[in-house]
Amino acid sequence: MGLKPGTPVPDFTLPDQDGRFFTLSEIVGEKPLVLFFYPKDHTPGCTAEVCSFRDSYEDFQDLGAEVIGISSDTEASHRKFAHSYRLPFRLLSDKDQKVRKLLKVKGSLFNLLPGRETLVVDRDGRVVLAFNSLNPSGHMKKALHALKNLQTS
Repeated sequence: MGLKPGTPVPDFTLPDQDGRFFTLSEIVGEKPLVLFFYPKDHTPGCTAEVCSFRDSYEDFQDLGAEVIGISSDTEASHRKFAHSYRLPFRLLSDKDQKVRKLLKVKGSLFNLLPGRETLVVDRDGRVVLAFNSLNPSGHMKKALHALKNLQTS
């Protein structure tokens, strides 16, 4: 079972597509965060999901949130993927899937494939949404809706 709403997100550090390290604790207390885990760069479903976050990136920024994608692909693969689709956000490389396990992201198809899960984390580092669905189309909308609800509460 994945992280439940209200659960604090454990700290982690991963490299991004440019070889820079991202550490969760550097953002906690500053702004809300959307972490979306996806199976693989350059695949049709993942490309659609990543591009939906790209196309709505300004909406996330207007709500003060940071958007970050995570998969087990290499930094070089992420760099090519980010460049090909002009992604304005960071892609983190979780090659050994330690963060995926730490954040209890469930796999799909009997754990044969890495799962597709989106976490929305409030400014205090607590999960407000954990959405797990193999279908890539709803992730961006669910995350945006959760962030809008944070603004009104």
